[in-house]
Amino acid sequence: MHEISLVRTIFRTLEDNFSPEELGRVTAIELKVGPLANVEPILLQNAFEAVVEEDETRFKDVKLRVNLVPILIQCHDCNQITEVQNYRFVCVCGKPCGNVVQGNELLIERVELVD
Repeated sequence: MHEISLVRTIFRTLEDNFSPEELGRVTAIELKVGPLANVEPILLQNAFEAVVEEDETRFKDVKLRVNLVPILIQCHDCNQITEVQNYRFVCVCGKPCGNVVQGNELLIERVELVD
């Protein structure tokens, strides 16, 4: 399950960007995940809990929130931004479009710290 390696990468990213004192104050991690990121949110949540249980005691009380974002495309012909429905990459003008402007993200969107 590649979600476990993703969770470990998230923790390493936090360790690289926050001091040990700040890491001790983390209460929540919010991720921004698009459908094209090849990540199953429930599997990511389960992997987070498993990694915390196994070897990341400093993140034991941290909550993981996964914010799903829709796939958006921007048409080269009419410049409209359209939300993709049922993986049909077609603009509202009716033309096929593969110019994805949102939906492949896997980002740490926010880290909440207690004061």
